[in-house]
Amino acid sequence: MSTVFYEHNNNLIVKINCDIDHHTVEDIRMKVEREFSRTAAKNIIFDFAGVEFMDSSGIGMILGRYRAAEQRGGKVFAINIIPSLNKIFEMSGLKKVIGCFDSVEDVVNG
Repeated sequence: MSTVFYEHNNNLIVKINCDIDHHTVEDIRMKVEREFSRTAAKNIIFDFAGVEFMDSSGIGMILGRYRAAEQRGGKVFAINIIPSLNKIFEMSGLKKVIGCFDSVEDVVNG
């Protein structure tokens, strides 16, 4: 399991390279919280290019990070969502809460 972080234009980019389920979500959540707290970033951008599966625990993790970003006056975005994840985002209503884009550049210019 690998999660890579970097900052770009006041955004914390979280590149996840594993499935997000009840086995992995706690580790991902703790890493994201730690990185977000040590940066001045307002927004969190989750890059799902390396994610093939996500269950409801992943949805909860994203919503929790939404609340954390909101406290800083920021937002949460998702990029590189494959079609099977897109269905989960739509059915759960997550797409109504967070912005979904194709790339970091689309978020920044969006």
